[in-house]
Amino acid sequence: MENITSAISVQVDSRDKEMANDLLKNLGLNMSTFVNMAIKQLLYTNGLPFEVKNQTQETNYTDNSLSNTIKEKSANNYNDISTMPNLVDFINNN
Repeated sequence: MENITSAISVQVDSRDKEMANDLLKNLGLNMSTFVNMAIKQLLYTNGLPFEVKNQTQETNYTDNSLSNTIKEKSANNYNDISTMPNLVDFINNN
């Protein structure tokens, strides 16, 4: 059976997209691979593969602080789909 793919188009904040692309590049991934990983985890867990909560403090990313923090951390901890929850925790906590 032929594997048919389908395109997804989403609108995101341009700064968030830039920082996400930086993070993914440091992990050896691209946005398409990440979205496919997220969708596979969504299906595997039959729900969101991470905790969704209302944050009481505003997240403030200045001067690419997230990108700089990521570069300081070892990307080796987030190198395949099984470590995706760790990656999500890292992003939520930095």
